[in-house]
Amino acid sequence: MKNRTITAIFGAVFAAVFVAYAAPAATAQDALSTPARAAVLIELETDTTILAKNPHTPLPPASLSKLATIYAAFKALDSEGYSLDDTFLVSEKAWRTGGSKMFVEVGKQVRIEDLLRGVIVSSGNDASIVIAEGLDGDEDAFAARLNTTAAELGLQNSEFRNATGLPDPRHRMSAYDVALLSERLVEDFPQYYGYFAEPEFRWSNIRQSNRNPLLGLNDITVDGLKTGHTNAAGYGLAASAINEDGRRLVLAILGLDSTGQRRQEAERILKWGFRNFATHTLLEADEVLGDAPVWLGRDAYVSLKVEEPVRLTLSHADLEGMSATIRYVGPVSAPVVGGQRIGVLELRFPSGITLERDLLAVNSVEPLSGASRINAALRYLVFGPESVLDAAQQGQGQGQQ
Repeated sequence: MKNRTITAIFGAVFAAVFVAYAAPAATAQDALSTPARAAVLIELETDTTILAKNPHTPLPPASLSKLATIYAAFKALDSEGYSLDDTFLVSEKAWRTGGSKMFVEVGKQVRIEDLLRGVIVSSGNDASIVIAEGLDGDEDAFAARLNTTAAELGLQNSEFRNATGLPDPRHRMSAYDVALLSERLVEDFPQYYGYFAEPEFRWSNIRQSNRNPLLGLNDITVDGLKTGHTNAAGYGLAASAINEDGRRLVLAILGLDSTGQRRQEAERILKWGFRNFATHTLLEADEVLGDAPVWLGRDAYVSLKVEEPVRLTLSHADLEGMSATIRYVGPVSAPVVGGQRIGVLELRFPSGITLERDLLAVNSVEPLSGASRINAALRYLVFGPESVLDAAQQGQGQGQQ
C-alpha cells in the first residue's frame, strides 16, 4: 500500500476558511529588521514567535533580570506563606547599593508590597536586595534560587549572579528568556501583574515615575513590564501589550543605544506585530476533514479529524497563501478504532513554515469476516472502495439466513 497525498478533500474546507478570514495583503515587509542587538516578539495565546533576532544569545540583561527577582517574590507569596503585609529588614548592604534606588532606610522594616513596587516601578536595586535577603538570607543564596527557578521555567540561556542585574561577567539572559519570563509573569500571577502598569510610586517623600516609556500609548495598551540599562548592556525593554481584540504580544529587546531609540523601536515593533499578524482558528476540534478508504471493513471509509483546534498566529501573506495536504498510508486496514491515528494534516505557508497535526479516526470500523472478506477484496480491487458496502451488506444477509 502506498503513501497517498490527498488535496482535493481540503479544497472546500479551506476555501471556507479563506472567505471567513480574508484580509488585505501586508503592506510592511514580512521580516522586520531592528538595530537592537537581540529581539524577540511573541504572540501569547498561541506562543508564536513572530520576530527573532539573536534570540538565544546570552547577553548582559541589566535590570531586566529583576523580572526574575519579581517572579521569585510572587512565587513566594503564592506558595511559601508570605503575605504582602509581611516585612523585610533593610540591611546596610541594600542601603549602600548604588544605581537606581527605592531609597529605603537602613535598619527599617519594609512591607513586601512596597518593596515590590520599589522594584517594579522604581527599579530599585536596594529593594531587590532587601527581597533577596528577606527570602534567603543573602544575595548569593537568592541567586541560587533564581537559577533553580530559571531551570524550572525553561530559561536555557540565563545565569543569575545577583538580584539586581548590576554588572557581573557571568550574569546573562537571552532575549528569548526575557520574553518567556515576561510571559510567565503575565500568565502565572494575574493577581499581582497590575503593579507593572502603575504610573508612579512614592517612598520617603520621593515620587518616581514608572520607567516603562510605553505606558499610556493610545492605540495599544501596554501594561508592563520593565526597562534595563548599564553601559555593557545598552538599553533594553521587556514590554507586554494588548489590543482592542484582546490579543497580547510580548516583546524583549536588548542592546539599543539610547532611551529614545528604545522607546521608538519598541513601539514600532509592537505596532508592526499587531498590524501584520493575526490569530485564526483554521479548524475546530473534532471537525471532520475528509474520509480515508478502508480495506476489508464493514464501512468503505473512515472519517478523519484533528483532536485539538488548529489555531495559529499568521501573517496576512501566510494566511492567504496557505496550502493543506492530508497524508496517510491507504487504504486503511480494518479493524479501525475511533481515535486511532490514521495520518497527518500538513500545512504549508509561503514563508517556508510547515506544520503537522495528527489526523485521527472519527469512527470505528469493524472488519469483514469469512467469505465476505474474499468478496470485498475482489470488489475493492476491481470497482473501488464504494463496492465494499455491497459486500458488507451481502455478508450481513448471509449471517441472517
